[in-house]
Amino acid sequence: MGTFLMLTTEFVVAGILPDIAADLGVSPARVGSFITVFAVGMIVGAPLITMLTARLSQRLTLILALGVFVAGHIRVALVSDVDQIMVARFLTGLATGAFWAVSAVVASRAAGPALGSRAVSVVGAGGSLATVLGVPAGAYIAQLAGWRGTFWALAAAAALVTVLVLRSVPRDEPAGGERTSFVADLAGLLSVRLWLVLAACATTSGGVLAVYSFIAPVLTDRSGVPAAAVPLVLTVFGVGSFVGTLVAGRLGDGRPHAVTIATPAVSTVLMASILVFSGSSWAMVVLIALLGLFGLSANGVLIHLAVRFAGRAASLGSALSVAAFNLGTAAVTPVAGAALASPLGLDGPAAVGTAVIALTLVPTAALGLIAAGRARTGPGRDPAEGPDRPARPEDPA
Repeated sequence: MGTFLMLTTEFVVAGILPDIAADLGVSPARVGSFITVFAVGMIVGAPLITMLTARLSQRLTLILALGVFVAGHIRVALVSDVDQIMVARFLTGLATGAFWAVSAVVASRAAGPALGSRAVSVVGAGGSLATVLGVPAGAYIAQLAGWRGTFWALAAAAALVTVLVLRSVPRDEPAGGERTSFVADLAGLLSVRLWLVLAACATTSGGVLAVYSFIAPVLTDRSGVPAAAVPLVLTVFGVGSFVGTLVAGRLGDGRPHAVTIATPAVSTVLMASILVFSGSSWAMVVLIALLGLFGLSANGVLIHLAVRFAGRAASLGSALSVAAFNLGTAAVTPVAGAALASPLGLDGPAAVGTAVIALTLVPTAALGLIAAGRARTGPGRDPAEGPDRPARPEDPA
């Protein structure tokens, strides 16, 4: 529920952008920066706030993050100064990054090593569901109660999630109670496998969202899809993403490397097919549905791998994966947008996305080879492959 609200608030601005711009008397481009500054907050907040709260209990960190989330939305709902709204959105992004990172660790540990990928994927599926239900619901609330009503509703819902966290998340001891230093906790960040996972996170999100962010003009101007039907096509993508995330998480507990190699391989073929069949409306609808099913479905598995390979710095490993996803989006989406003005035209975003998602196969294949090599030489079971051994801080490679 928390990740559902947090992805809803990141993208709901796009659905109510004209209302906000008219009320504040600013340009739509200025309001669009509310999304950008939130994403920057997530990139910075995921690792930074996780490090600053490293000696707090994870349950308390979740509660504090939700508190900032609630306060940030109340602030946005009350003020009319654009700069103050930007600050509130940035601070909310900081809290969101921290919540997302810690929630993955909490879910993984609550479910146990054997079901870690599945648990993290359930948490991530909340974000997928935001594009299907959250953003349309936010736009509908804005029609009934104005755009500020949407932010009041998000604040109230987050307050409810805070109560649920208090009731349901097990108490845990602060990390400061352990006889380890902060430097020792960070030993897991030396893991080569962790950084390979982070590279895969960046290229996965960057490649898929390069296509998704600019799919509307391709559908209307190239494929002949009526403008009124575009939201339905995007909903199909969101449903596919929700289902794919849950299925990949279930498969990822037993075969994580197979999942993280197969999904970008299939996604590369799908994006290349979009380049070829962009003139057919029905082919495009099918391809977008399949891209939703495969494109981001391995994200939960990648986050779980980051948690495992980071050893004692599990929360920071999760935080870095969240930052990597957002960094990939922030870096690649402007390139895809610029490609629209290139000779490629409407094919530009799909060409950029195809090239970037194909790069994901480099780190994921390397991870698979490392796992196969460890299995042959027998130094111990790969922690990503088996539920019987937790990641060890003294085994960073």
